[in-house]
Amino acid sequence: MTRSRRQTRTGVVTSNKMQKTIVVKVNWLALHPKYKKYVRKQGKLYAHDERGECSIGDRVEVIETRPISKLKRWRVLRKL
Repeated sequence: MTRSRRQTRTGVVTSNKMQKTIVVKVNWLALHPKYKKYVRKQGKLYAHDERGECSIGDRVEVIETRPISKLKRWRVLRKL
């Protein structure tokens, strides 16, 4: 088992129209600093999909990696 400092995120594929690139929508909970309540936040990650096997609506796990292009800093680890 290797120890890795790379973050992993789980999300849903929202676009696969680019070559070898997918857009993943990620949701998380964040604590509001003033009201101390959890609020839902979401973000958009560009991930490298080498084989082009992910389609819209798939649930995927992505892992942090070196910069591949201007926006791509994530890579598809596996389909869930």
